[in-house]
Amino acid sequence: MTTPHILVVGGGAGGLELATRLGNKLGRHHKARVTLIDRNPTHIWKPLLHEVATGTLDVDIDQVTYRAHAKAHGFEFQLGTMTGLDRAGREVILAPIQDENGDLVLESRRLKYDYLVLAIGSISNHFNTPGVQEHCIFLDSPTQANRFHRRLLEAYLKLNSPLHPKENLNIAIVGAGATGVELAAELHHAAAELNSYGFDDVKRDRLKISVIEAGPRILPALPERIAAAAHKELLKLGVEVRVNTKVTAATEDGLTLGDEQLHAELMVWAAGIKAPDFLKELDGLETNRINQLMVLPTLQSTIDSQIYVIGDCAGCPLPDNKWVPPRAQSAHQMASHVARNLLAVLAGKAQTPYIYKDHGSLISLSRFGTVGSLMGNLVGGAMMIEGRIARMAYISLYRMHQMALHGWWRTLMISVIGKINKIIRPRLKLH
Repeated sequence: MTTPHILVVGGGAGGLELATRLGNKLGRHHKARVTLIDRNPTHIWKPLLHEVATGTLDVDIDQVTYRAHAKAHGFEFQLGTMTGLDRAGREVILAPIQDENGDLVLESRRLKYDYLVLAIGSISNHFNTPGVQEHCIFLDSPTQANRFHRRLLEAYLKLNSPLHPKENLNIAIVGAGATGVELAAELHHAAAELNSYGFDDVKRDRLKISVIEAGPRILPALPERIAAAAHKELLKLGVEVRVNTKVTAATEDGLTLGDEQLHAELMVWAAGIKAPDFLKELDGLETNRINQLMVLPTLQSTIDSQIYVIGDCAGCPLPDNKWVPPRAQSAHQMASHVARNLLAVLAGKAQTPYIYKDHGSLISLSRFGTVGSLMGNLVGGAMMIEGRIARMAYISLYRMHQMALHGWWRTLMISVIGKINKIIRPRLKLH
């Protein structure tokens, strides 16, 4: 009997946790071959990308190298970008890989599978707004976050220089969800820190940040009390928050808000998500309006029982006519559930339906505070938390992700090393 091959496409929070768990359970014991595919050689937890963008987190220190992690946990890693699927032949099609000069490194490949897990994640949804693709920066990947960081440092250098005289640095953030709100707060933190590294002209009052939200309030996925608390904190920082305001176009000089022009040197688009467009034409698999692949309660595709879907690219309906939200906690839960279902299938046992459990949401406002809601069974419902307790809970979410990847002992060591690095290294990435 041949060893079954489980192929996981996408090394985000869900995909990497799943490959790690299956590698430890099956790969190490030669009960199955487990392969992870990702377009990048390294992994960083997506909720931290706003810190990468401002330089308060150095991705070179905190990232996980897929190949090294795969070797330590009993699975294989393949660098590549999925472009197609052959369900009849049970093959995933990968794009050719080229170097920075355009020379071919690897030709297009086809990888066979017995069970396929798609954990491709999501990208920003610009809703076909004119000029956004050309002039706004997205924060969907470490590459994009690093691009914003470089442009931010360049903008600081230009501030008050004879060649580029200007009073303020104007940054516009479109979308007041978690990414937009956290980025706005983190930018103020970074500006304050930069003063101590020789950027004397970067004063917080010269940093003009505008957050633009089309809906009636910020953080629409959170309870209104929590959103109001975060709104109040942003106003204290001097952030201009504009709700019920729709962006109709983006230009090189700023944003068009109906009849008004908002000038900005840097523009970030964080207004909504969708699954990658190529999923709409993925060999007959069923999708919803934002390209998510529709799944059964077992998280198998509605069309093909050999294919599972987890994370942001999974269209998983809830009983109340809503959808499982695209959050890190959803990806973590789905990864754990698919691991159990795959182990059951290989053992000839029945699979179980996935039940989403909302453990609450937390929004980090950098060192200025954290607000959020946790589902507190001891208090009979949602427990609203703020301040240091909320900040500790927010950090613990990342530690839980690290524990799923490394175990508690290595996570403890990583945490200690992180504390040491904060003492001996610059508090900001300055390059």
